[in-house]
Amino acid sequence: MKLLLINPPHTAIGSRVPDEHLPPLGLLSIGGPLIDAGFDVALLNADRENLDLADIADRVSQMQPDAVLIGHSGSTSAHPTIVVLTQMMRQNQPNLTIIYGGVFPTYHWNDVLCACPQIDVIVRGEGEATVCNLMCALRDNVDLSYIRGLAYHAPDGPKATPLAPMLQDLDAHRIGWELIDFKDYSYWGGKRAVVLQFSRGCPHLCTYCGQRGFWTRWRHRDPVKFAQEIAWLVREHGIELINLADENPTSSRRMWRAFLEALIELGVNVLIVGSTRAGDIVRDADLMPLYKRAGVIRFLMGLEGTDQTTLATVRKGSDQTTDQTAIKLLRQHDMIGLCTFAIGFEEETDADYWRLLRSLLRYDPDQIMSVFATPHRWTPFFSASSHRKVIEPDLRRWDYKHQVLDCPNVPPLRIFLWVKLIEMTLQLRPKAIWRTYFHSNLDIRHAMRWYTRMGRGVVLREVLGFKGGRSRAKGQNVASFWGSTQGLPEDAMARVKLTRTPTK
Repeated sequence: MKLLLINPPHTAIGSRVPDEHLPPLGLLSIGGPLIDAGFDVALLNADRENLDLADIADRVSQMQPDAVLIGHSGSTSAHPTIVVLTQMMRQNQPNLTIIYGGVFPTYHWNDVLCACPQIDVIVRGEGEATVCNLMCALRDNVDLSYIRGLAYHAPDGPKATPLAPMLQDLDAHRIGWELIDFKDYSYWGGKRAVVLQFSRGCPHLCTYCGQRGFWTRWRHRDPVKFAQEIAWLVREHGIELINLADENPTSSRRMWRAFLEALIELGVNVLIVGSTRAGDIVRDADLMPLYKRAGVIRFLMGLEGTDQTTLATVRKGSDQTTDQTAIKLLRQHDMIGLCTFAIGFEEETDADYWRLLRSLLRYDPDQIMSVFATPHRWTPFFSASSHRKVIEPDLRRWDYKHQVLDCPNVPPLRIFLWVKLIEMTLQLRPKAIWRTYFHSNLDIRHAMRWYTRMGRGVVLREVLGFKGGRSRAKGQNVASFWGSTQGLPEDAMARVKLTRTPTK
């Protein structure tokens, strides 16, 4: 069978502002197993090429695959685009099999199949094993009801099979690197780059997180094998930077240290960026020299606010002292602390934003980025927000960079202005300007300048694209927007006993 993986174009600022793109790790992760199973696999990265939907549909017609497998890492905000694209592909090729995967369809499989008859099958949860089972079943004309982790059209309506078990060995399925040309992908201001995962999942309980339940449980790759793959990418394909897609790669101090030591032993020159928790940085204060020697240049840490009441409400499991200490530790070892702060909680007032600005100035992060609280239906935050008004009905803007919920005490325009004031104040401080243009470390200067250039483009796009709460008058709350007051089950995969238990 001839299979085509499609990464659709994404409207989010992160896809359109930088003139750089990273490979679609999710699609490559299912591409490798499919190739090894004997299928003819190709990748169409329409996001990188910024193709319009008609061009994509035409290319698919020219390539004549037996099936397309489509998904995007920005799952919720990419869904409206995927709906239109799959309609166009179905119109051009009535016999084409269309398979859809990702976080959003995993949870909203019933809604998607009811509204989208052109989509044949949804892969729920991790796809590496499930897609191989699915494609073999389609090739051999086997009943899909025997395949776990699917949803599809049945005579009596959409049907879901039992959840697939989560992968126990993350090294068992290889990434299909042969599907890309490494020269096409860069990040960090022109550095050849790829995305990788050391681990999946997160052991923490933040109420708004849309990822924790999808991965079900924190698991990690073999630290030595992971380091060896990075070394191979550096030596054979000229990779200069690794962007870790993990929610929390440092959860196990022992495993993370083993990875750092293995990578240092291999002696490759590479930069590593990723996300982690401030508490893990503080825990690893004595390991900071290892972080640096292995190539870590930046970690993103979600502060989600600086008010202790807010941190407790969202079950962040952190505190102000820990956050500030983590920022200082990274700076002391010539690494960058990129801190996100969350906006859009119901109780916020202008006074809260003023306190947030003052607190962030005390925190003194190197880089800053705002995110907006977004109520995904499979998270506890959905239930807590079900009564709140939705001011942004366009799912393409549900990307954490646009305000989607009404805040009763502050109108959207003023919130937008507060956010821009906070970001610009932090980035235009004399300290920040000095780090950007005069820091003694060349890698730090390069990173700060690149982030500043990209930030200017982001601000311009946000200002031009701002919609000042035009949807407030509709009065639709979160529950009615999603069609129910009931949340969706959070776990996307069956919990099984792991043969290899991560250790701290």
